[in-house]
Amino acid sequence: MKIKTLSAAVLLAACSAAHADVSAVTLYGLIDYGVNYQSNSGGGRVIGGASGIMQGSRWGFKGVEDLGGGLSAIFQLENGFDLGKGTALQGGALFGRQAYVGLSSNAYGALTLGRQYDSLVTFVESRMNSANYGGGTTAHPGDLDNLNNSKRVNNSVKYMSPSFGGFTVGGVYGFGGQAGDFSRNQIWSVGAGYDYGNFSAGAAYMNVRNPNQSFFTSTPTNVAGANLNNMTASPVYSGYASAHSYQAVAAAGRYALGAATFGLVYSNVQFKGLGDTSSGSNPLGLTGTARFNTGEFNLTYFWTSALVSELVYSYTHGSGVGTIGSSSYNTVSLSLDYYLSKRTDVYVISSMQLASGTDSTGRAARATLNALTASSTNRQTFVQLGMRHKF
Repeated sequence: MKIKTLSAAVLLAACSAAHADVSAVTLYGLIDYGVNYQSNSGGGRVIGGASGIMQGSRWGFKGVEDLGGGLSAIFQLENGFDLGKGTALQGGALFGRQAYVGLSSNAYGALTLGRQYDSLVTFVESRMNSANYGGGTTAHPGDLDNLNNSKRVNNSVKYMSPSFGGFTVGGVYGFGGQAGDFSRNQIWSVGAGYDYGNFSAGAAYMNVRNPNQSFFTSTPTNVAGANLNNMTASPVYSGYASAHSYQAVAAAGRYALGAATFGLVYSNVQFKGLGDTSSGSNPLGLTGTARFNTGEFNLTYFWTSALVSELVYSYTHGSGVGTIGSSSYNTVSLSLDYYLSKRTDVYVISSMQLASGTDSTGRAARATLNALTASSTNRQTFVQLGMRHKF
C-alpha cells in the first residue's frame, strides 16, 4: 500500500512538473520618473516631477499555455499608472494599456480579443527608435498619428501573422455599433512589416468613425452627442472634434550601421467630414477635411554598450480648413541614456518646439510638446533628468 501511495505521489508530481513546463504566467513592470523643467505651461515656467515621459510606467501579467500541435492560449493584462500620484492612467481603467486573450499558432499566427494596439503601433511605432530611446516628447504634436501609442482600440479583434521570409501582416477591427448605426465608433486598421538583417520597415493604415468619442478617449460611448470634449488636450486638433471620421497612414524605416541607427518616418492624418455635431462640438462651424503631414528623421548612437543617445527632428504641417489657416510645428529632441544594469538606467531628455500659423481653434499656433500642457506662445522647451527601472 505504501509503495502504491508513493508511486501515485511521484506520478502526480511528474504530471505537475510537466504541466509547469508548458504553462507560465509572468508578472512584469516598468517604473519611470524624473524631475523636469518646462519653459511655458499654459503661461508660466514649471519645475516639478513627471512620470512616464521616457516610457510609460506600467505593471501587468502575461501568460501562455501550450495546447499542443504548435497552438498556445495567450493573454495579457497591463495597467498604466502615474508614479508621482499613484493613480491609474488611460482614464482610470484597471488594465487600460492592454487587456486581451487569444490563441497563437506557430503556423498560422495569433488571433486575440480585447483592448489592444492598432496596426500603426504594431507595424510603425515599433520600428521608430525615437519612441524607444527619445521619450514621449519626441512624438508628433498631440500624438495626432498615435505613433507614441497614447490611444488603444476597445472591444477589438486582432490578427498577427507569423513571419514569412521577414514579412509580417496583420489587422485590427474594433466593434463600434449603435442601435440603427452599426458603423458608429467603428475602428479598423491593417499593416505590414519587413525585417532583414540591419534593415527594418513597416507601414499601416487606420480608419476611425466618430474619433472624438471612439479613439480620443479611454471610455468610448455609443451615445450620439455625448463626450463632446475628448480632444481638447491639444489645440493642434481640438477644433476638429466634429470630424465624422479620422484616417491615418504612416510608414517607418530604419537601418543600423555600426554603432548608429538611422530612421525615417512619414505620416498623413485627415480629420474628415467636419461638421458632424453628433461626434463632437463645432464652435467655428467647420466643414470639409483637415490634413496633417509629418516627416521625421531620427538617429540612435551607442557610444558604448551602456551609453546611448537619440537625436530626433520632426516637421508637421497642417493644411487648415475653412476659416482655419495652415500651421507648422518644428520639434527637435535630444536624449542621453546610461544603463546602470540591464534593468535600471538614468537619462536626460531635452525637447524644443516652434509653432507657426493658425491652429485648429482659430488662434495663433501654440507650441504643444506631447504629454505636456500647451504653451501660451509659439515656443516651448522641456528638460528632464530621470530614472527608469524594469522588473
